Amino acid sequence: MGSKASGTGGAGGSGTADGSGRRVGRRAVLLGGGVAVLGTAALAREELARAWWRLPGMEKKRVEGELDHRAAEWTSASRANWRRADRPDDYRIDRVVIHVVQGSYATALKVFKDPGHGAAAHYVVRKDGHVAQMIRELDVAFHAGNRDMNERSIGIEHEGFVDRPQDFTAAMYAGSARLTADICARYGIPVDREHIIGHVEVEGTDHTDPGPHWDWDRYLTLVREASKARA
Repeated sequence: MGSKASGTGGAGGSGTADGSGRRVGRRAVLLGGGVAVLGTAALAREELARAWWRLPGMEKKRVEGELDHRAAEWTSASRANWRRADRPDDYRIDRVVIHVVQGSYATALKVFKDPGHGAAAHYVVRKDGHVAQMIRELDVAFHAGNRDMNERSIGIEHEGFVDRPQDFTAAMYAGSARLTADICARYGIPVDREHIIGHVEVEGTDHTDPGPHWDWDRYLTLVREASKARA
């Protein structure tokens, strides 16, 4: 799906199975009630605090194919391209990351369903504004190429190419803005450029999307209008 210079591509899949792009190494892991402690006591306490929901009877009830954004259509990403979690109880959600596919909507769905791809976003937006949800917001998608950002963010992929401004249609901007407004409302995320960012702004990334033709002023205006319409 394009080169590593843009799109979600393989950014989430290099390095580790959690899509961090770097070695996790010394961590504490809670598995079936047993604790394997590797590394410092502080890291162990941090991991245990976030893993309480894995204990029997503690995890939120899940329904197959349930949508977080009601206007979306569900189509699941490969289980290899995301990590099961219980956000925002274990990781606070405070960012939305905007991506561009470097390809078609169909291409995005295809590669996110491929277990060998190593990356996927929570949502994909088509040029006509249609939205597919591929990963629950509860879970950590391997989309940003940075473990911390993956854990704290929701990734939105957009059909098109970064060097083709005509790909960013009015319908796409509107559909994506409604989605982002919905996400921001549910998690109390401010509608500004500190909290709604491009993939290129993620620390350590080698991607450039959404590129110079993504109209941030237009997009944030639409997100704010959609937020007011929700009120």
